[in-house]
Amino acid sequence: MSERRARPASKNPVKSAWRRAVTPPPQPEPPEPAPAARTTASDSSEVASVVQAVLYRDGVRVSAPATLAETYRELRDQPSGMAWIGLARPTEAELLSLAAEFDLHPLAVEDAMEAHQRPKLERYGETLFVVLRAARYLDAPEEVDFGELHVFVGPDFVITVRHGAAPDLSAVRQRMEETPELLKLGPEAVLYAILDAVVDGYEPVVVGVQNDIDEIETEVFRGHPEVSRRIYELSREMVEFQRATRPLVGMLHGLMAGFSKYGTDEELQRYLRDVADHVTHTSERVDGFRQALTEILTVNTTLVTQQQNAEMRALAEAGFEQNEEIKKISSWAAILFAPTLVGTIYGMNFEHMPELGWTFGYPFAICLMGVVCVSLYVIFKRRDWL
Repeated sequence: MSERRARPASKNPVKSAWRRAVTPPPQPEPPEPAPAARTTASDSSEVASVVQAVLYRDGVRVSAPATLAETYRELRDQPSGMAWIGLARPTEAELLSLAAEFDLHPLAVEDAMEAHQRPKLERYGETLFVVLRAARYLDAPEEVDFGELHVFVGPDFVITVRHGAAPDLSAVRQRMEETPELLKLGPEAVLYAILDAVVDGYEPVVVGVQNDIDEIETEVFRGHPEVSRRIYELSREMVEFQRATRPLVGMLHGLMAGFSKYGTDEELQRYLRDVADHVTHTSERVDGFRQALTEILTVNTTLVTQQQNAEMRALAEAGFEQNEEIKKISSWAAILFAPTLVGTIYGMNFEHMPELGWTFGYPFAICLMGVVCVSLYVIFKRRDWL
């Protein structure tokens, strides 16, 4: 969104209104209560299926019915109004009620009941059905959390069905209500604002993943033992990220292809093109991340293999040195065994034994010991055992 914010302010009031609506303020006031309010809205969505149902006329909030039945009744009483109904993990009965009231296609309703749908854009008569995959980066566990958003857009209604914590549609609603001249453009403007919020939510994820990859590169060359697991987990998240961003590029181009046919407002056309540029850039970044992780994994495998080879080489060298020492010990043991054998034989106390009465018997035994020892020493020396 940085390129869009860097452009000078337009004199066109509609264009300025859109920028204020889709671009969150840099520093909300007060800084602390705003996150608390968003957290409260998110928490309440976990308890109640209907997060909020609001009726608008000419871009201005008219009422906020407490139930779906009241919403239907008030919308019938105000033909020129628009209903924006937000739900979080709705029940089957609620979706069937909406389908009956707004004539939603059964296939779209069936998809909205189940999460884990791929991003897509389908048109059923006058109703658009859009599936989006939102993402947010969780700092504490250093991982990417994906949510799913289903949007029904009709002539006088917008229905959002959220599966997961992201995106924060309460912030989108608040910014749209602050710019009634934009909200006055109808359900299509709400859809584009939601698309812009989802795509803008990808930017912090891209920054967080880039930091993770930088840390992983450092850990790889430091030989961190858990780095392979971290690479694998981040690679799986990037696969999910690709599944969220790649189809969105085609979806936005499909919307742009229908500008003339459905008479889309010119300013909405410009900003949808801007959203398409941002999601294309994000998709390219995600592709680059996955390629980088593949290369990092290859480098890590090479480094681990080199380390294992070095350890095996060190073990082999240690075994070789140990074998040399064993050879030396064995050689000296054999040399010392020879005189011990001769001395043991001639030390036996037998009465009748050759050379016991011979005058040169003792010198002969000594010489025999010396000859055997020298011979063994020469043999072992030639074989490099000594």
